Amino acid sequence: MNHRFLSILFLGFSLTACKQVAVQTKNNNSEQQIIQPTFITEPVKHDTDDPAVWINPQDASKSLVIGTDKDIDGALYVYDLQGKIQEDKVVRNLKRPDNVDIEYGLKLNNKATDIAVTTERFTHKLRIYALPDMKPVDNGGIEVFENETGAEYRDLMGIALYKNKVGQIYAIVGRKSGPTDGTYLWQYLLEDDGKGQVKATLVRKFGAYSGRKEIESIAVDDELGYIYYSDEGVGVRKYFAEPSKGNQELALFATTGFTEDHEGISIYQTSQKKGYILVSDQGANQFHIFRREGTDQNPHEHTLLKVVKVKAVQSDGSEVVSVPLNSTFKKGLFIAMSDDRTFHFYKWEDIAGKKLK
Repeated sequence: MNHRFLSILFLGFSLTACKQVAVQTKNNNSEQQIIQPTFITEPVKHDTDDPAVWINPQDASKSLVIGTDKDIDGALYVYDLQGKIQEDKVVRNLKRPDNVDIEYGLKLNNKATDIAVTTERFTHKLRIYALPDMKPVDNGGIEVFENETGAEYRDLMGIALYKNKVGQIYAIVGRKSGPTDGTYLWQYLLEDDGKGQVKATLVRKFGAYSGRKEIESIAVDDELGYIYYSDEGVGVRKYFAEPSKGNQELALFATTGFTEDHEGISIYQTSQKKGYILVSDQGANQFHIFRREGTDQNPHEHTLLKVVKVKAVQSDGSEVVSVPLNSTFKKGLFIAMSDDRTFHFYKWEDIAGKKLK
């Protein structure tokens, strides 16, 4: 899942929000609050997995949330900021869409086009849609991990998009399984094919893998130029996003304190260089929050700041927005998938509490 910093003025828009309810639970001999969502989306047909947010540049209150329904008869669901399905934008009949991400300003027919990209697991293709109308711009899908042998080495899972300082947009793609030789993730340059559709060119293979479980969640910090991904059961790995900077692993953190799988990663920015990295502790229904900027001595030392327990159950994918969207989400929006076929929308200030900005 990608993250970028957008300078959007707050536009007032009145929404009726659910009242925050404080629930206390015993955790490691101490009381921990369960954060309640402000909204819970209308359910998908099968199985929610991963959300992404498109921020409307003209009116932030009309932003959209895109979420995957992970099934052989799957879909990309589109919601408003109250979690209501926008039926005219929903993309159906996808073959197990797993993760989804959004990027802004891909040039198609010389026009800046915002895109949503999802991984279609069983066709081994990226599916790409122009926002906000969700019209396909991929010629029916783009095959990736070509020439790899074995279905698990081609079955798609994670996706994150990266836009560099000169405006090039890349897709970083993961699969159900892969080699442990440092080439688990493949990175593709996305461009206009000359006919207003997207083509993808492989530019590098990178990424350590422990071999324990799988790698699904991927997130990119556009501004700082880093890729993060969850090596499930091990920790979060960090690399440069720019291919020219090489394939050296910069950090492995979040290695302790997790109950089960490391899952969704999202990045909340308090400024261009500072903020928080949130990582799902799936089995415990909670998120570990780390310092985005590292320390003065080491920018790749991401210390744990806080653990928050949420109402969402077995949360896999997540996303966060750090700009004001409307009168409900004044300081940003955090979204977590829940295994009851829904996504939960949280106010950032409820997640941050008194410890974080």
